[in-house]
Amino acid sequence: MSGFDQERYDEACAIRASADCLIDEAELSACYDRMAEKITAELSGKAPIIMCVMFGGLHPTAEITKRLDFPFELDYLHATRYRGETSGGELVWKVSPGLRLDDRHVLIIDDILDEGHTLEAIINAIEAQGAESVTTAMLLKKDHDRCAPGVHADIVGADIEDRYVFGAGMDYKGYFRQLPAVYAVDGDQHPKHA
Repeated sequence: MSGFDQERYDEACAIRASADCLIDEAELSACYDRMAEKITAELSGKAPIIMCVMFGGLHPTAEITKRLDFPFELDYLHATRYRGETSGGELVWKVSPGLRLDDRHVLIIDDILDEGHTLEAIINAIEAQGAESVTTAMLLKKDHDRCAPGVHADIVGADIEDRYVFGAGMDYKGYFRQLPAVYAVDGDQHPKHA
């Protein structure tokens, strides 16, 4: 039995073919520039640990960190609620941070702030390890009122409408993270949020 799912692959291709581009490559680059400027203003000189949230935060972390000209350490964690699906479930920790975080300034970089449950759990885990400060940088923030109480992003690249999005690190059922723009699933093909 093969691990390849032809039906899921075909669905992803059909979704990509009909998707709307919400943020093109040039606009996305400008988002990364603005985020890097804010991060530099806030964390330059503090020797931060930049924490990439896998897998969605991989592309934003790579784009943002290449725009930073101050010393920092890089680490990652992997916590997910999606596991290849399009709606969130129970939080699953796959990899915890590797560096010691006590008395350190930590910057979390991830792809999107939707309802905030994953981000809240990550912040709580990092604070529990004794971080001196925790700053959050999300490439996108969905425009809705479903976010967990008290959860917010300190630095946001762009606000985005409440649709299921992919590209720039975000996937559609495991596909299309690599796209250099942000696309939204056609509203007739998919629910508004994920």
